[in-house]
Amino acid sequence: MLFRESYEKVKRNRRYFGDFNLIFGASKLNLKIVEVPIRYQERTYGSTNISRFRHGWLLLKMCWFAMRKIKFVG
Repeated sequence: MLFRESYEKVKRNRRYFGDFNLIFGASKLNLKIVEVPIRYQERTYGSTNISRFRHGWLLLKMCWFAMRKIKFVG
């Protein structure tokens, strides 16, 4: 969840992080990020739109990209 003002800031920098602009953009702008537990259940209808390997590989590449762009705090 983002406030509209925060989303607009992230949206202006969308090209910087591409598909993962919300999480990486929020981090770049030093917005507060909290972890919310999610419980996944097996689908009861239809099929998933996510490819484990293709989208997983994309996420790994974006993490590497972000690691080079964002300063880590110790």
